[in-house]
Amino acid sequence: MGKTYERIDGRLRSFIEAQPVFFTATAPLSDDGTINLSPKGLTGSFAVVDEHTVAYLDFAGSNAETVAHLRENGRITLMWCAFQGPPNIVRVHGRGEPVFRDDPRWAELLGHFPGIDPTPHGLRAIIVVTAELVRDTCGYGVPFMSYDEDRDLHARRFAREDDASLSEYFTKKEHIARSIDGLPGLPLPLPPSTV
Repeated sequence: MGKTYERIDGRLRSFIEAQPVFFTATAPLSDDGTINLSPKGLTGSFAVVDEHTVAYLDFAGSNAETVAHLRENGRITLMWCAFQGPPNIVRVHGRGEPVFRDDPRWAELLGHFPGIDPTPHGLRAIIVVTAELVRDTCGYGVPFMSYDEDRDLHARRFAREDDASLSEYFTKKEHIARSIDGLPGLPLPLPPSTV
């Protein structure tokens, strides 16, 4: 039932760009390390950069497990499910890296997200993923669910922060600078943006 693809284009690209939510999975190299699985959403925060590369905006939150795992080993899987329309699941297995605000690529990468103002969300990194394996499967077991709208809570919470207060917020959180397993996470204080 599943099929492997050489690139992210056509029907496959249209499908993943149309989904309001996707999931990321990462893990440390340690056999007893904590596996991380995170939902991602917010319209406009995901982009197909080219046929082999995708990226998403990494906003403020209470941990930085994905960033820590990518800094250690780069392994990541992204998954989209069809909760409406024909059943489908798409996975992109690949190598990812967090691009931080002081990286020379920052401004160019931000250009891939024209439909979103990242300012009120405490943007801390852009996760860039190079696909190594792209597959889809049937998704027959995925239920129908409806998408109503994005929540505005994240923007309302972090819109009141500037770089200094955001860095202070992150410093107070146990698993931002270091992951649950003690891996280096988000560099603090936050580097200044190159934009």
